[in-house]
Amino acid sequence: MSVGSNASNGSAFGEVNRLWGIAFRYLSAGASVLGLIALASLLTFVFWDAFGLWSAGTGWYLTFGATLVVPTAAFLWYARTRPVVAEAALELVSATVGGLLGAVGAVIVLLVIAGPNVWFAYFLTVFAPVGALYAYGRYDVDANWTGLAALFVLLVGPIGGTLALPVLTTVGGLLGGPGIVFVSIVLPGAAILAFLLRSMFEYGRRVALGAAVALPLVAIAGVPAIDRVAVVSRTVWLTLLVVFVVPVVVAVANTVRDRTRRTAFALPAILLGGFVLGRGIVDALGFHRPEPWLDWQFLTSDPVTGTAAEAGLYPAIVGSVFVIVLVAVLTFVLGVGAAIYLEEYAPSSGPLAGITRIIQINISNLAGVPSVVYGLLGLGIFVNMRLESLSIPLVGIEIPLPFAYTGIGVGTVLTAAFTLSLLILPIVIISAQEAVRAVPGSLRQASYGMGATKWQTVRSVVIPEALPGMLTGTILALGRAIGETAPLIMVGVATSTSNPPSGFFSTVSAMPRQIYTWSSLPGDAFQHGVTAAGVVTLLIVLLTMNSVAILLRNKYETEA
Repeated sequence: MSVGSNASNGSAFGEVNRLWGIAFRYLSAGASVLGLIALASLLTFVFWDAFGLWSAGTGWYLTFGATLVVPTAAFLWYARTRPVVAEAALELVSATVGGLLGAVGAVIVLLVIAGPNVWFAYFLTVFAPVGALYAYGRYDVDANWTGLAALFVLLVGPIGGTLALPVLTTVGGLLGGPGIVFVSIVLPGAAILAFLLRSMFEYGRRVALGAAVALPLVAIAGVPAIDRVAVVSRTVWLTLLVVFVVPVVVAVANTVRDRTRRTAFALPAILLGGFVLGRGIVDALGFHRPEPWLDWQFLTSDPVTGTAAEAGLYPAIVGSVFVIVLVAVLTFVLGVGAAIYLEEYAPSSGPLAGITRIIQINISNLAGVPSVVYGLLGLGIFVNMRLESLSIPLVGIEIPLPFAYTGIGVGTVLTAAFTLSLLILPIVIISAQEAVRAVPGSLRQASYGMGATKWQTVRSVVIPEALPGMLTGTILALGRAIGETAPLIMVGVATSTSNPPSGFFSTVSAMPRQIYTWSSLPGDAFQHGVTAAGVVTLLIVLLTMNSVAILLRNKYETEA
């Protein structure tokens, strides 16, 4: 009745739109709540099994609810209307958790898998020259050749390092493990720390220089104390200092110097203090604790034990870290490079523009291809392909190759890394393209107006402005890669291994592959205990990567 009457006086369109708007708002809210409930139910179910919460007593729940959950919820409620405090709290937590995981990953990749001598060889031939070229490019802004030189080093350096491996590992042996870590991690870490303090956190020159000098001195001064700790070697201490301690100290200092951010210290204090206080109360009153599957034994043991109580995820964790590091390097270099070329250099008119459009369409379509198809692609190219010559069918010419390609191997680290790189490469390219397109054209025109060349504009204007989007897209894509199972099954990644991979061509297992194997074993202990613990471990790694991505994006967005 009201609609009809309103239609007669010309206001029915506004009345109907208002009703549809209200209905759409509540439907959207209902869909969001339903999704959150489904996700929360899934996570609750997994965490319930992984940490054995079903076996805890009521007193344990009441104690930690009062000391940990309620104070944390109160802080989050307080910070929801204070973005500065929320950002600082996220920075503190991300620096601590991300630094700890990064340090563990660095120890695994550099010291356990590669070994100090091999790492030293590639440091001399790849990382040190690229770092020196980058520093010189920052010092002399007119040196346009440094970017191409760095790209040349990235392509040729690994080959040179491999060929010179016997000589360079001998040189590294003279320094020893601690000496190699001091030269290749501590000293570059001091230079990077000074650079970040000056450019990102806007500290004074004296503070930055003092921090750069203090870091090696602290590293040396801490050696006598570390020697008394049997489980921590000197190489591990030096790596933890640079990768874990330094980011945490910088995050703390960055929070202390801004009065509006100091309230953020309440969150780590609540988390740490609540845990210690709750643990003390539980021990004093004798409440029954949970019996978790996810514990230190689970993280440090191998899965090939035959019993759920002794099963572990250590080789799969090392394998996933090894593979995902290679995937990150490959996809970031290739994906960002392809996006910059397509957006900045690819022809937009003429015959070649049609080829560019075809490439764009194919990249968009490849982003939606199921992961199992990429597994088949990896199986065909990296495992089964045999290539000794190139034949041209129409003219009947066969050109022999200087070497015979016989595949990389079934289930090796390189096979898994290349296959997962193919899987997420379209996503990285598309996200990087969107980030480059978001750079305002006025900034490019202003750069050209100052007399800058195309390369100078791309290097000094486009890439810094687009870097937050590039990093966010790459890390989120890596989050998908680390959780994929189907491509790993197709290329023959091992269901279980007792040892972590020791090189690029070693057989590897990965966390999602191991979890899938456990889920198919008989018995509730495997299907509801060990599998849940593996899922939670994988989720912790994923959430940490996402939090680091959010932190990087916010940091660069603030600077932009």
